[in-house]
Amino acid sequence: MSTQTPDQESENEKPEDSQASAEETIEETIEETIEETDDDQGADLDTEDSPEEGSDSEQALEAALEQAQNAKDDLLRVQAEMQNLRRRTEQDIEKAHKYGQEKLSNELLAVMDNLERAQEAASNSEDEAIKAIREGVDLTLKGFSDCFTKFNIETVDPLGEPFDPQLHQAMSLQENTESEPNTVIAVMQKGYTLHGRVIRPAMVMVSK
Repeated sequence: MSTQTPDQESENEKPEDSQASAEETIEETIEETIEETDDDQGADLDTEDSPEEGSDSEQALEAALEQAQNAKDDLLRVQAEMQNLRRRTEQDIEKAHKYGQEKLSNELLAVMDNLERAQEAASNSEDEAIKAIREGVDLTLKGFSDCFTKFNIETVDPLGEPFDPQLHQAMSLQENTESEPNTVIAVMQKGYTLHGRVIRPAMVMVSK
């Protein structure tokens, strides 16, 4: 048997086998390099995409929260407007109930004035017929007074009281040593209020 040394075996190897082995080694190296590059790129993409995705999610959340807050503000504003409208409507209805009969009340005041004049004129007469008329006038005046009280129509008769421009209308000024200045010393026509609102001021004479 012939024995060959390693060097001789290496020398006896075919060039085709060495070339094929070298090509396989190069291909393996290239594949490993490509795989490593792909892994690195994938890691880089994951690292880069994550902040962008998080930023987009945060922006969407902020937009949704802002939209919800705007909707809440609009709802609160509408509720406030509805409450104000309801309050104004209730006030208008209340005023309509209170002062709806103001025009009628003003018309009745003239009737009341005439009845009081008739009562005053008949008070000094001794005639029986006039006395009977006076009794009828008194009953009519009482009925009017009860009606006025029922509907919150009050008389303003400020004789001896300080002058109040909100309730009284000064017709004249007169010197009077018996009264304090700016005091009502005579009432020429009574005034009236409806639920506290003046529907006719009292015509008065004021001391100076």
